[in-house]
Amino acid sequence: MPHTNANGDNTTDATTGTARTADTTPARADHRTLRRRLRREVPSTLGLLADPGDFAAMRRYRSFPFDAHCGYADYLRHVEALLRSLAAQGVHATVALFDPEEYADYCADHGLDADTAEARAGFTAELAGAGLPYRGQPIADLVPLLLDEAVRQATWEYATTLLAGVGSCADCGEDIGQASFERAAGALKRLVEGAGPGHHHLVCSVPTETEQLVAVLHAEAPGADSRPRIEGREGMDFVTVLAAGIALGGAGGLVLRSTSEGCPDRVHGWRLDRGRLVALSAAAVFNAYCTDADTGEPVAPEPGVEYCPGYEVDDPDPHH
Repeated sequence: MPHTNANGDNTTDATTGTARTADTTPARADHRTLRRRLRREVPSTLGLLADPGDFAAMRRYRSFPFDAHCGYADYLRHVEALLRSLAAQGVHATVALFDPEEYADYCADHGLDADTAEARAGFTAELAGAGLPYRGQPIADLVPLLLDEAVRQATWEYATTLLAGVGSCADCGEDIGQASFERAAGALKRLVEGAGPGHHHLVCSVPTETEQLVAVLHAEAPGADSRPRIEGREGMDFVTVLAAGIALGGAGGLVLRSTSEGCPDRVHGWRLDRGRLVALSAAAVFNAYCTDADTGEPVAPEPGVEYCPGYEVDDPDPHH
């Protein structure tokens, strides 16, 4: 029979083997608190469908949560509400692009039924490394960022494949791709150092047989005595694309625009020629910047911009 002990706590007869009420209630509360705290340390990844076409492709699966009565705008509203809910709980959320064609291939390769939530969750979990963190931004702002990230990743992968496939030098046996990468890294260092203090915006473009490789880099050079700051991921992408252009030995170009407080912007240019970065004259930089790339028609010069010649940035005596 239950009775009250000296502390005023409800207990049971010891012979029943029933746990004490006074001990279990706080324990259950502690367990719930611990689980809530632990949940904040388990990241979440959300696979986002980038456009109405991808959304329509996923609606062919009967298990997909959104039926024909829901449009793509409705889907985005629900996604944004979920992300805000996770953020309110202190959960770190990552958003990655969910490609229906890649999903179908994933399921075929792993022998999974594509029309299940489990298969979608498994595919989404593998996307985590290619996603972007959710920081409360509107979903409409996040979609273009994810598309840019997908293009950046695809560009880097293709340039890396090109470098790996160039092979070795027939004369000395040196890996041409690795040598080109080292030359590109040295060229980038000299590009930023030669530009001086300020904010530097660099664009490298390399045409290939199947697509145009483009890499963009932002670098900060605080002063003459300070080392330039280059984002690690951007720097790697830029060097890889430039190295591919050097290794292929074809056409290509590089433009550097520098902005410094109290000074007009300066634009310098180079062209890739048989695996070398060749500095352009000021007139050539002006013509390149002031010509419409599609029509070839002249374009008015941008106010407050100086068109300057390039400077030596490549290895003066490269082996390859």
